Formats: sequence, C-alpha cells, structure tokens
Amino acid sequence: MVYHSSFLDDEETTKACGCPLLPLKSHIKGPAPVSEQDSTDIVDEAITFFRANVFFRNFEIKSSADKLLIYLTFYVNIALKKLEGCRTLAEGTKAIISLGLETVPVPGEPGFPFPGLFTHPQSRQEAGIALA
Repeated sequence: MVYHSSFLDDEETTKACGCPLLPLKSHIKGPAPVSEQDSTDIVDEAITFFRANVFFRNFEIKSSADKLLIYLTFYVNIALKKLEGCRTLAEGTKAIISLGLETVPVPGEPGFPFPGLFTHPQSRQEAGIALA
C-alpha cells in the first residue's frame, strides 16, 4: 500500500516551485515554519513511509505535500547509499554532513531528478527558497 502525506493543500501554505514549505522540527532558521517537537513533520513521514513507498513504481499525487514526500524519499535513498560504505559513526556523520553541503539543482536546472514534478522558479528569490 502506498502511503500519502497527511499534510493537505492549504491556501495559506507558502510554496516555492509548487513545493509546500511545511513546518519542520528544526532549530535552524530557514524559510519553512518551525513545527512542535512532539508533532510529525514531513521528514518524519518520509522516513516512516520510506520502506513501503520505495517499492512502488506508480504513485498517485493527491497533494503538493506528496510531491515533497517523493523528493524526500529520493533524498533518503541517496543518504542511505552514502552511508552504505561507512564503518563507523564518525564516517557516517561526515558522509551525511558532506551530502548536506553538496550543491543541489533546483527545478528547471540540468540534473534536477524530477523534471515536471515541480514548477520552474518564477524569480531568483523563489529559486533561493527552493535551495534552502
């Protein structure tokens, strides 16, 4: 069974490139709102649903949060591949930190993994938010 995001499309939710800026449990300041520590955020959903969703070729997109869930599932897969060869916690930590520092293409740029899933940025500001 495919799992969809529990976050529904809301007119008040800010979007960048058609991707919702959903609340995150984080102490790092960024464009996304801060979520309560005891609530589930979109990253928690991606990790929780990863094992089930990774086996499906087709995924019906029911909300813009599902698009973000697809992208995060892809990112979790990349992170697991980076951790595959790590033998210690220190090596794994270094691999994940370096993954987080890599330059990521935004929608519309060459190398973006899901062309057509998100809209192209309408401004440099929107592209900057998409990178954050």
